Amino acid sequence: MAVTDPIADFLTRIRNAQQAGHRIVDIPASNLKKRITEILYDQGFILKYKFEDNVGQGNQGLIKIALKYDPMTRKPIIRELGRISKPGLRKYAKANEIPRIINGLGVAIVSTSRGVITDKKARELNVGGELLCYIY
Repeated sequence: MAVTDPIADFLTRIRNAQQAGHRIVDIPASNLKKRITEILYDQGFILKYKFEDNVGQGNQGLIKIALKYDPMTRKPIIRELGRISKPGLRKYAKANEIPRIINGLGVAIVSTSRGVITDKKARELNVGGELLCYIY
């Protein structure tokens, strides 16, 4: 099945797996999704990840993500995931106009000329770009 918005599909798969209480979620891979996964890991939102490349079979490969839950309450660490820029309405921002998610506690992921980076790193490098999604 063709997916018109792969980033929204990525976020939805994570959201659905968390609501169902799954430990691991499998997502079809792409370079953009791999970079978003690395950012989620670096920011402490996921436990582990693994890229499985099925080169011989002509597949695009898989990303296996181990979700992180609070040990006391068993609630997911990721409280909310959201898409900002959509295929029908792209959202771009200059470096000084990138929104702060929950006053800096959350993370916005931005696609810039320097690659896919967090909002803090984009402000630090003074580059703007397409606002992909937010996580907190």
